[in-house]
Amino acid sequence: MADPTGRKAVAAVWRIESARIVGALARYTGDFALAEDLAQEALAQALVTWPRDGVPRNPAGWLLTVGRRRAIDAFRRRSALDERYAALARDLGEGGAFSGNAPAQDDDAPWDPDQIDDDVLALMFISCHPVLSREARVALTLRVVGGLTSDEIAKAFLVPTATVQARITRAKKTLGAARVPFALPVGQERAERLGSVLSAIYVIFTEGSSASSGGDLIRFDLAGEATRLARVLARLVPDEPEVHGLLALLELTAARFPARTGPGGEPVLLEHQNRRRWDRAAIRRGRAALARAEKAGRGLGAYGLQAAIAECHAVAPSVEETNWERVVLLYEALGRLAPSPVVDLNRAVAISMAKGPAAALEVVDELVAQDALANSHLLPTVRGELLTRMGRTGEARTEFEAAIRFCGNERERAVLAGKLADLG
Repeated sequence: MADPTGRKAVAAVWRIESARIVGALARYTGDFALAEDLAQEALAQALVTWPRDGVPRNPAGWLLTVGRRRAIDAFRRRSALDERYAALARDLGEGGAFSGNAPAQDDDAPWDPDQIDDDVLALMFISCHPVLSREARVALTLRVVGGLTSDEIAKAFLVPTATVQARITRAKKTLGAARVPFALPVGQERAERLGSVLSAIYVIFTEGSSASSGGDLIRFDLAGEATRLARVLARLVPDEPEVHGLLALLELTAARFPARTGPGGEPVLLEHQNRRRWDRAAIRRGRAALARAEKAGRGLGAYGLQAAIAECHAVAPSVEETNWERVVLLYEALGRLAPSPVVDLNRAVAISMAKGPAAALEVVDELVAQDALANSHLLPTVRGELLTRMGRTGEARTEFEAAIRFCGNERERAVLAGKLADLG
């Protein structure tokens, strides 16, 4: 009888280890698209085998072994005496073709700790190759490195799922046609791709820190993976201030995770958080990374400015004692450097704390007039908050009802429903 815990184990291992598995297979095969296909085949085999036979003692090694065996079969089909097949067969140390059964004794495939990080980073730089569009780069990176589904990526980008699927398919075909090698770029090529890599890490972290769907507010696996990649990237390119700016932003944001949810997983808003629960070690790491970004002397970039905003919250004893005037100025600078409706909406929140809800409502109403953030719960949520503070409860109710309709996360919907109920 199939054990349902087996499928749960597959999902958990895949979420944590998929990037390393795809990266290792890409290094073995030298073919990015093939590596992703092989990893998906291994995943499919695990979904059949683990619930039936139990979870192997080394789940990631099991998946890698299956992927490598499938690679051997693929190369055999291409050419029986292909040099790559011969090298892979010698490395694996077996002669027979894969029969489709679970590995019996080979589920301890070696993981080279010095190679794993390079594999994942190489995977990211390949996903962000200049032959791809910006949207395709980030979508592909989220798929192969972040392990996100097409639905999750679509919600992160506020686009249809079919659009994301088409981007990923085209991206893989383009990389294959361009014969992009599996290797870390150097020199100017690395600098050109860095912006897309940073963007991909940021979107992965954003999906982790505020899950767009499901029953959990925070997906610690995604947020942790994004932070880990940012740390590795900071070691790889230590002279690039925006890398340190991004790392600072992620550390300072993650520092608040312990206080963002209650005992039952329910969201705890900033004004109600117990700041003693904030991770002080993460705050110190974040401030140190921000100091390194500032030390470069080139001025803070978009990620550095967001980190500076997060620092304002991290050092404040309470919401009321936060330096909101500085936060407003930082958002204004960020809006000029990287204009976005989300930046304007966050600036409006800061303005409401510094100058009152009426001043903030002017900014929000401009966004409404521009039809910005359509089908997102963020704009009606903020507008509902401002109208509530101004005593315009009827209009606030309409906004919270709209926010509930658009919100995909169960935990956030519950909070919005509570706000609606509080209006009476």
